[in-house]
Amino acid sequence: MAWHRPAFSIMIAMAMVAMASAAEPVTFVFGDSLTEVGNNNYLQSLAKSNYPWYGVDYIGGQPTGRFTNGRTIGDIISAKLGIPSPPPYLSLSPNDDKILKGVNYASGGAGILNDTGLYFIQRLSFDDQISYFEKTKEAIKAKIGEEAANKLCNEAIYFIGIGSNDYVNNFLQPFLADGQQYTHDDFMDLLISTLERQLRRLYQLGARQIVFNDIGPLGCIPSQRVKSKMGGCLKQVNQWILQYNSRAQSLLISLNRRLPSTRFIFANSYLTVLDIIMNPTSYGFKFSNTSCCNVDTTIGGLCLPNSKLCSNRKEYVFWDAFHPTDAANQVIADRLFSTVFHVKPPVHAPSPSPFNAPASLKHSPAPNLKPSPTSRL
Repeated sequence: MAWHRPAFSIMIAMAMVAMASAAEPVTFVFGDSLTEVGNNNYLQSLAKSNYPWYGVDYIGGQPTGRFTNGRTIGDIISAKLGIPSPPPYLSLSPNDDKILKGVNYASGGAGILNDTGLYFIQRLSFDDQISYFEKTKEAIKAKIGEEAANKLCNEAIYFIGIGSNDYVNNFLQPFLADGQQYTHDDFMDLLISTLERQLRRLYQLGARQIVFNDIGPLGCIPSQRVKSKMGGCLKQVNQWILQYNSRAQSLLISLNRRLPSTRFIFANSYLTVLDIIMNPTSYGFKFSNTSCCNVDTTIGGLCLPNSKLCSNRKEYVFWDAFHPTDAANQVIADRLFSTVFHVKPPVHAPSPSPFNAPASLKHSPAPNLKPSPTSRL
C-alpha cells in the first residue's frame, strides 16, 4: 500500500483548502482522549485527567481534562486556523451561543464500538457523540432557523480521531470478550461496518467536510512496549493498525464516490508518529520509548498526582503510557496541518519521506482559504 504519494498529498491539500473558509471556520471535533478537552469531567468516569500533573504546561498550569501536559493536537490546529479551541459539549448549556462557533465532543475511553472502554464506566462513544451533535444541530436551528443551520453544518469542518481505544481498551485486552470472540479480520470488519454507519449518520445530519485521522503506531506506545521482553515495539499490533488504516482509507474513498457533495479527507499521521518514535533526536527529543511521567502501567498508566515527572518535558515524546507530550503534539500538528493545507511547517526536522512534496510545491504560499465545490479525495 502506498502512503501519501506526492499526487495524493496534492489532492488532500486541494480538498482541505476548499474546506476552510476565508471567514472564521466552524469546527466540530469527535474523538477520544487524544482530542478531549474536558467532557469526562462531567461524567462518572474512570477515564479522567482533571488532576495534576495534567495541564502543568497548559495556560494557567491547571488540569482541564486534556490528557497531556499541555495542548492537544486539536488545540494546536485550532490556533493555526485562527480560532479558539472548541469547548467541551458537556460544559455548555443548551442555549449557549458558543455552539455557533463549534463544539468538541471527544471523550477519553471512547471508541467506534459502544462496548469499547466499558470498564471506564461512563464515556461518550462515537455513537453518543453523534447523538449529541444531533442535539447541537437542533439547538442551532432554534437560534438561527433551519436554512441557516443547515448552511452552517454543511460548511463546518468535522475533525474525527477515533479507533485507538477499540484496540488498546478492547481487542488487545485478553480479559475482554471481543479479544477472545473475534479474529482480527472479523474485528476489523466489525469496526469498518460500524464506522460506515456512523459516518453516514453524520452525513445525514449535514456533515459534508470531514477530516478523519488514522490510528497511530499503537505497538510503540509505552503501554504496549511493556509487553515486549526487550521493550521494543509490538510488530503484530502495528501490522493490525496498518491493516485497519488501509480499510478506513478505502471506506472514505468509497463514501466520497457515493455521497453527493461530500469531502472525506483521510489524514495519515501514522508514519509521522512512527518516525518521531524511531528517530526522536531528529525532532529535538531524547526519549521515545518511555514516558515523561513515571507511570505504573499495572494500574492504568495515567500520570497520577504522586507521580514523579521528568526534568525536561520537552525531551520526551510521551507524557504518560498512552498520550504524547505537548512538544510532540506540536510536531504532529505541524506535520498534519502542512500535509492537509500544504503549508510549509516549522523546521523541527525533515519530513518522513512519504510526506515530501514535489520541489515545485515546497515553497508555496499560505493557502487562500476559500471553499471550492469540486475538490475531492
